[in-house]
Amino acid sequence: MASFLGGLFTIRFSDKHERLKFILLTLAFAFVIGSYTIAKELKDSIFVSIVGKEYMPTAKFMVIFLLIPAALGYSRLVDICRRYQLLAFYSLLYGLVLALFTLLLGHHSIGLYNTQASPARLFGWIFYFVLEGYSPFVVSVFWAFLNSVSSPDEAKNQYPLMVAGSKVGGVLTALFAWYLLDHANVLSGFGQINHDVVAHQILMAIVSGMLLVVPVILIALMKFVPGRYLHGYEAVYQLEKKHQHDDVDTKTSMLSGIRLLVESPYILGIFGLVFFYETLNVVLNFQRIGLLKDASTSMAGFTASMFWQRYQMHLYGLILSLFGVQLLFKKLDVRRCLMVVPLSVSLLLVFFVLTYSAESILYVFIGLGTINYSLSYPLRESLYIPATKDMKFKAKAWIDTFGTKFSKGFGSLFADITSRVPANSGWFSIVYVGFFGCLMLLWFLTSWMLGKTYEKAIKSNGIIGSERA
Repeated sequence: MASFLGGLFTIRFSDKHERLKFILLTLAFAFVIGSYTIAKELKDSIFVSIVGKEYMPTAKFMVIFLLIPAALGYSRLVDICRRYQLLAFYSLLYGLVLALFTLLLGHHSIGLYNTQASPARLFGWIFYFVLEGYSPFVVSVFWAFLNSVSSPDEAKNQYPLMVAGSKVGGVLTALFAWYLLDHANVLSGFGQINHDVVAHQILMAIVSGMLLVVPVILIALMKFVPGRYLHGYEAVYQLEKKHQHDDVDTKTSMLSGIRLLVESPYILGIFGLVFFYETLNVVLNFQRIGLLKDASTSMAGFTASMFWQRYQMHLYGLILSLFGVQLLFKKLDVRRCLMVVPLSVSLLLVFFVLTYSAESILYVFIGLGTINYSLSYPLRESLYIPATKDMKFKAKAWIDTFGTKFSKGFGSLFADITSRVPANSGWFSIVYVGFFGCLMLLWFLTSWMLGKTYEKAIKSNGIIGSERA
């Protein structure tokens, strides 16, 4: 057993610089996911408290159009910024903006002291829209940067432990947030204050502070790790160097990302993986939020229960990353690992349909998130490694903004339609079984084709999308 565990957790580094690269990237990942864990739950709970739960579908629809200028600006920055500068910029930007939000949450009319929820309260909408951009412009940009400085072998050997490191950040922040909100009276020593409001301000300040640390880590990475360790997939790096040497203008239009999404079957397949997960996630999350809201007697209790589930998701994800994903990545190729994801999700959905209840919804939601963030996410991201820079950054950005929002919108539509079907009727099972069955079949086929294309490119030292470069 000792030798098995030793082999499981051992990563072979060529020298101290490769080891330092791994440590700094894992540390940055932990800060990104730790801060995202808090921001993700605060986004929904604060919007519900300031604007109202009934306006959440409207907000999800509006954000699709409001992210268009942000995505276009991002595409422009991809052409003029270095890879690490892009991540540093968005981490710094969000860190400063969320520091401002921390102060506004304590405002007596704009913030949480005003307990009268209303769609006229503009701050609630702005807060939601800004945090909706956190995933595509911070988390996804980190993954794009990581993919651009990692080789296929590094992804296979190091991504599971990097994800485990990020889960440590998620576990710690989620546990702290749950404890603070569930025991808000610990703040009673600070005088006559609203404990719920101050607790939410503390959490938002933590998000801001963690994000502001990320650029510092990136500067250390650039300063202490030689450039040859940051080439990533060598074929792509050499292509980019050739373009620079030949003075080839590689700048593309700000809409090139969405064009790649439409024209490239490979990128369209990656979007498919996002679509399948997000659709299922929304269907389950709508029911989950309703259950938690009905069971809570205060805003702090509502948010605390959400953080407790997020803590469980990260904890199980940490265990899965260390003892499951590590083993899968060592024993199976990428195509087979990709097939494991829809197989695991299918088992969860069978459990959901057969045991439909409040408890099973929560179990399946936690299980789906655990599988996604620990297994599916790193696999999906590693598919970008043999792709061109435009695919890594621009096409990925469109997938993670509008592709994700479209998927959530589709899931919301299905949830809205099925909400009119009685849960104890035969039609409920027929509708869900048919829907889940079609989704899983497509997921299996997409995973198989993507894995086949990826492995073919790696074996031939090819570049996916080079014909468009």
